Amino acid sequence: MTTPTPSIGFSTCDLCDSLKADTSGAIRWLPGSLYRSYGGFARFAGPIATVRCLEDNSLVKAAVESFGAGRVLVVDGGGSLRRSLVGGNLAASAAKNGWAGLLVHGAVRDLQELKAADIGIFALGHVPMPTDRRGQGVEDVPVQIEGHWLRPGEWIYADEDGVVVTTGPVHPAG
Repeated sequence: MTTPTPSIGFSTCDLCDSLKADTSGAIRWLPGSLYRSYGGFARFAGPIATVRCLEDNSLVKAAVESFGAGRVLVVDGGGSLRRSLVGGNLAASAAKNGWAGLLVHGAVRDLQELKAADIGIFALGHVPMPTDRRGQGVEDVPVQIEGHWLRPGEWIYADEDGVVVTTGPVHPAG
């Protein structure tokens, strides 16, 4: 499997500058202060794959153990910070299997291992408590985060300035 390169040539600010006049809904952004970077890469981009789960990372584990093909796994954990949905082992699997990044609307753990992983990881926060795996959740469905729909196949661009979602790949000048 291949690991995505950390030197992705985009800036979410440049992307927003180039698309600021778009009123079609093709571009959305999540609040910049919502997510913290936990992974080894501070920026990542790629097509979206989704998992919706609450305090059960069974489907997250299955996803990151499959070939990522440069996609970004969006994990809608309902914003819960009671249980961690991604830890060091899952981050290492995601990096090994070619995922570009993980956006976790919930908690992560094993912070030193996450930082050492060759993958971008954004999450709401962290907590040391793991999940119980009960086989619950759904995958490859639209998820709603902070009032914005994120759909499989759309694109995420994430960097130090925030998270931008587009209906397809964008190549801004800048």
